[in-house]
Parts: sequence; C-alpha cells; structure tokens
Amino acid sequence: MLLNEYFTLMVDCIQQEGGMLDKFIGDAIMAAFGIPMAHDDDPDRAVRASIAMIKTLRQWNEKRLAEGKHPLDIGIGLNSDTVVSGNIGSKKRMDYTVIGDGVNLASRLESACKGYGSKILISEFTYKLLRGTYFAREIDLVVVKGKTEPVAVYEILDFHTETSYPHMAEALRTFRLALGRYRAGKWSDAKQGLADVLEMNPDEKAAKLYIDRCKFFQKKPPADGWDGVWVMHDK
Repeated sequence: MLLNEYFTLMVDCIQQEGGMLDKFIGDAIMAAFGIPMAHDDDPDRAVRASIAMIKTLRQWNEKRLAEGKHPLDIGIGLNSDTVVSGNIGSKKRMDYTVIGDGVNLASRLESACKGYGSKILISEFTYKLLRGTYFAREIDLVVVKGKTEPVAVYEILDFHTETSYPHMAEALRTFRLALGRYRAGKWSDAKQGLADVLEMNPDEKAAKLYIDRCKFFQKKPPADGWDGVWVMHDK
C-alpha cells in the first residue's frame, strides 16, 4: 500500500536519528526526540531527521513520477518543550504517548507549512537549542490559535538544491531585510525587497504572502504600537 511504503521510509529517517515513533494519525506521523532517553543534541537530531525525510521523499517522488504516479508532499513542525509522557488512556486500553502545549504547538507549525510554502517549520524554542549550523530564516512572529503570547517561527531549508531554490543564500539575505522593513511598517520598501526575492526564485511563496500583507496594511494600517505579530486563526 502507498501509506505503508511512505511510512516505512519516513520512520526509518526518524529512527536513524534516535527518534521515537509515537503514533500514526491518519496519514500523519507523530514522533518525539529525547523520550524515553534524552540526548544532548535532541533538537539537532529532530532537524536532521526532518531534512532526511524531505530528501528521501524527493527521491521517492522521482521514482513515482517515472512510473506515472502522483508525487506526495508533506510539512513538518518541530517544537521543544516540557511535555507529559507515559501510558495514557483507560483501563481497557493504554498507549504510550506525549501530550501538552508543546505537542500542540508542533502540530500548529505542521499545519502552517502549507500557508508559507514551507517543508520544515520550527519554533524559536527549538531554534535556540540547535548546536549545528543550518540554512534557516525567521519566517514570522505569530500567535497561534488558543494562545496569547507570540512565538518566532523559523524555516529550515537545508534540503534544497540550486534547482529547487535558486540563489538561496542571496534570496535569504534579501528576505531578511524585507522582513525588517515590513515590521517597521515600511510597506513599499518591503514590497520591493520581496519582489527582488521573487526574481531570484519565482516559487517563493513566503515572499508572495508578505507582499499580500503589505498591500493589506497599506489599505488598512495596523494600530499604533503594532509589533509585527501575525495572529493565526487556523489550527
């Protein structure tokens, strides 16, 4: 079956980095790193596993396309937090799992991947714990559904090639400058920088998203004291 083959490939990537498969939720995979045994580099292990998953999926999709089959696409959300782990359920059925706000935030980030055109989104809490160096950018400052405190969100881009993301280093520098102008309320300057990003990579969905936001705020400026935070209404 399609899902069986897909799950096998993805779980191998997770387990090779010492991750624990928690459960399958429909066509989604929930995994944890540092449970039940912690490592000093669990955040890096999670990021490396995510990069491997995207690269493995790309290779599998190339094979599927050669066979006339449709490719699959995924988004990955990572967060680091203190969670509750153990056997949870009823007397009739118990399952070892993890629960808590930290798990919910990871789920929100996974759902947000589609809106940003991203494959891997991580919270600021994971980003600050990373020991390795990755191609990454801050992509937004958001308040997720059900919360009031903003969280910085970063995108991991190490799986890209020059073909999948042309001129990536230069585009990321330009995007970072444009994001700063956006947060300063300099809508026209931000749009010009984002347009430059699109010239380097026409498939840059995040740049298109921010151009739309700039146009929105030009028509309807935010209130005084706006700090660049975007409220996510979707789960």
